[in-house]
Amino acid sequence: MDTRSKTPRSDRTERPLLAFLATETGSAGILLAAAVLALAWANSPWSSAYADLWSTHVSLLPGHLNIDLSLRHWVDDGLMALFFYVIGLEIAREWAHGELRDRRAAALPAIAAFAGMAVPALIYAAFNAGGDGAHGWGIPMATDIAFVLGALALLGPRVPPGVRVFLLTLAIIDDIGAIAVIAVFYTQDLRVGWLAAAAAIVLAILVLRRMRAWRGPAYAVAGVVLWFAVLRSGIHPTIAGVTLGLLTAMSVPSAAATDAPVPEREAEATAPAAPAAPVTDDPGPRSANERFQAVLHPWTSYAIVPLFALANAGVGLGGGVLRDAIGSPVTLGVVVALVVGKLAGITVASLAAVRSGVGTLPTGVTARHLVGAAALAGIGFTVSLFVAELSFDDPLLTDEAKVGVLVASVLAGGLGTALLVRAPTRPPAEPEP
Repeated sequence: MDTRSKTPRSDRTERPLLAFLATETGSAGILLAAAVLALAWANSPWSSAYADLWSTHVSLLPGHLNIDLSLRHWVDDGLMALFFYVIGLEIAREWAHGELRDRRAAALPAIAAFAGMAVPALIYAAFNAGGDGAHGWGIPMATDIAFVLGALALLGPRVPPGVRVFLLTLAIIDDIGAIAVIAVFYTQDLRVGWLAAAAAIVLAILVLRRMRAWRGPAYAVAGVVLWFAVLRSGIHPTIAGVTLGLLTAMSVPSAAATDAPVPEREAEATAPAAPAAPVTDDPGPRSANERFQAVLHPWTSYAIVPLFALANAGVGLGGGVLRDAIGSPVTLGVVVALVVGKLAGITVASLAAVRSGVGTLPTGVTARHLVGAAALAGIGFTVSLFVAELSFDDPLLTDEAKVGVLVASVLAGGLGTALLVRAPTRPPAEPEP
């Protein structure tokens, strides 16, 4: 019998995962509050103040280097690059030390993730083929990690730990797919010169890795310059964030290096406090990936992503917007794709993989747990709203897509929670050997 799945993780592998799960779970309530506040504000007597605030332009840098963006775009294009940087760090960590290290163990959530992206995209495309909303097929591909883990936290011990691991791995692979879609299909006016400059900066970062550079300022300077070059190239600048995250050093610094002052450790003390993970002995020196994630992940989860929701979830439902959305193929396509497409794609692909022997269900997870988890994956929210902003020039289509995302996230969350509540709390007993 293969015992690898029953071998305990090392503390170095387990600790970052627990911290990641705790932060994502704890931020779900703040994210929900920010979304509700945005909706209430955009539909209140002060709705014009909401629109005026996020359309206010702010300029930086002189001359031809000037960057002039609205506050909403500073959040979407600037601060969200840090969110995608943390996603890149987590993808790299999972690939090197976590769930994605065992390629066979990652097979089931990987297959589920690809089906959970492809089926919703096809369903949306079927609703909008040849129409004005056709370009939004990437909207229903994403899964929101924070809301999904928050829903699982509410269910507590009723849900086996394997469901959390399955959904976390699925969401990480899902993020890889969403990032690829943004880079390839939502890029306009590509400028080769700036793209070459961005490539040169990536090479410089690789040199830093070879030199085992692990200081925060080096990565911060390289990251800002890379973000600027990618912004100028025409590729969405959040790609700079995930690229830098994937390239951040995974190796642990030498003992001599760790004796020097560590600016990042001082920054950790000022980061928003995440819910406490189980405390064990000091794990000793940590890689740049681990340290930067410890510093930045609370900030992105508790501040940046809720700020993004506040800036983007405020859809005015007056003036016939809600009436138009009800009959809109964009709205219907998003809702059906996220609620039905995610559920069907993930469930069918997962069960087929299990029956064919390509993958196995995690310990304690039944087919009924799998169906509930697939339904929860239909909570797209953050990245779905993000892609909706990139998809359309027409603000009416953008609003219709956002209404679809909000409705689908509520429906998927309710359906997934109901299915998991009805699933067995204990796995069937295994036969004696």
